[in-house]
Amino acid sequence: MKRYDYLIVGAGLFGSVFAREAMKNGKTCLVVERRAHVGGNVYTEEADGIVVHRYGAHVFHTSDKRVWDYMNEFAAFNHFVNSPLADYHGERYHLPFNMNTFRELWGVTTPEEARHIIAEQTAAAGTGEPQNLEEQALRLVGRDIYEKLVKGYSEKQWGRDCKDLPPYLIRRIPLRFTYDNNYYDDTYQGVPIGGYTPIVEKLLEGADVLTDTDYFDFIRGHAGIAAKTIFTGPIDEYFGKRYGELEYRTLRFEAETMPTDDYQGNAVINYTAQDVPYTRVIEHKHFDFGTQAKTVVTREYSAERQAGDEPYYPIHTPYNLEKYEKYLALARERGDVIFGGRLGEYRYYDMDDAISAALDLAAKELG
Repeated sequence: MKRYDYLIVGAGLFGSVFAREAMKNGKTCLVVERRAHVGGNVYTEEADGIVVHRYGAHVFHTSDKRVWDYMNEFAAFNHFVNSPLADYHGERYHLPFNMNTFRELWGVTTPEEARHIIAEQTAAAGTGEPQNLEEQALRLVGRDIYEKLVKGYSEKQWGRDCKDLPPYLIRRIPLRFTYDNNYYDDTYQGVPIGGYTPIVEKLLEGADVLTDTDYFDFIRGHAGIAAKTIFTGPIDEYFGKRYGELEYRTLRFEAETMPTDDYQGNAVINYTAQDVPYTRVIEHKHFDFGTQAKTVVTREYSAERQAGDEPYYPIHTPYNLEKYEKYLALARERGDVIFGGRLGEYRYYDMDDAISAALDLAAKELG
């Protein structure tokens, strides 16, 4: 095989944006992707005329005009606004927590009434400096919202009792005292018409792309194939887990096609009761305001990551962060490898964050 300027490991947003910028600057790129498709977790595909988000709901949102304009070079976006619901034993509540939620919980209709109830409940909780997620939630939103809309969902999401979870996970619970169901505060929001996969395919035009290709297997037979490597896989795996494995939560998805034109009337419904095994149900056609005779729904389950599972959410305990710092020190010694993206940097990236970070890296790397 020919020699490249860059070997890019992973065809998600970070790697694909960097490849695009490198090629614009006259560089040659080889992209290797272990999955059978490009796009990473934003991969979409069509089923029964419906664009399906195979790895969970992805609503693009940002306040960064540079990123918004960049994405609009590759796709037109619709005007979808993310307004999820929460289900607690059949009771339905609007998210994020706003006046609609408070009316549904307590029958109040004014911000003053809602503030009064929340103030009473947070005072009754009597927590000092929060030492765990439960104390943090009680201090911020009171007992009712915690018990119905935070506790069960958080424990399913992280696989631990709220008393054993760090407070920072919900340090900034949004409380809106307006009737506003828009989940995000960002300036720009929408879903690309036709899905995310066509965007990634356009980003990668001109690159050589190998899917179904494990980097570690590939590089054993192709050492020196590129002057530099952009590695977006797990940083601990790159270094042979020398300091131990970095922990993640994983997700499992169960998709089902149903012979109805509308299953739940909303794109996303979170199930906050502990006795419901999944965390949310996604009905994909609502992202595109679909009118198809059928519908596709996906139930999403959170689980401890086992060998072979896809890593999704980094578990930022002091123990894991200490290990990551050791891997980061090793990474800084490698002048020919740059680690990026959610796995390479052991952090959670929103889509716009990943794009912005890739653009920043390209500007730094390519001048």
